[in-house]
Amino acid sequence: MYGRIPVKAKRLVMMMAALFPFTGNAFAQLPDKGPVAIVELGGAANRNVKDGGSSFGPTVAVELTPIEKWLELEAGATPLFAHHSTEWNTDLLFKKPWTLSKKAEFMLGAGPEWVHATNHGVTTNSVAGEVAIDFMFWPSAKRRFGWYVEPGYDYNLGRGHEQSFGITGGLLIAIR
Repeated sequence: MYGRIPVKAKRLVMMMAALFPFTGNAFAQLPDKGPVAIVELGGAANRNVKDGGSSFGPTVAVELTPIEKWLELEAGATPLFAHHSTEWNTDLLFKKPWTLSKKAEFMLGAGPEWVHATNHGVTTNSVAGEVAIDFMFWPSAKRRFGWYVEPGYDYNLGRGHEQSFGITGGLLIAIR
């Protein structure tokens, strides 16, 4: 009555026995890998080195981490407004991150920037290079919301080779 085990049951037991060594991590809790992306929302101020003109505007950027502790990519856009002029800066920065503490990070980055400017009705497009230092502060260890300050330097490769120093700052929102 109990002597014979069906073939299907034997196969099921053999398959479960073969897969058993791989189940060790299946039920373990996955480590926190951090956010998928970080959104930066804030304000920007810029000062031209040559003529001393200043401009201001909002800024938005998204930061991704393709190589943990080695590379962060930040893509952002900033419209800057001054008397009789508007400038749209779109950049892609390659940053090296350093963790200072559980609540503070420091990054150094550089990358290309596209500048679309309208000055007294004349529109120009040019390419620029940007270098930035980024300080990020997270009030809680969970790092869901925080704030940042990012001073930077731009060198425009277009006509006039404008140079400017700027600073951005604002809110960090971690996307998980």
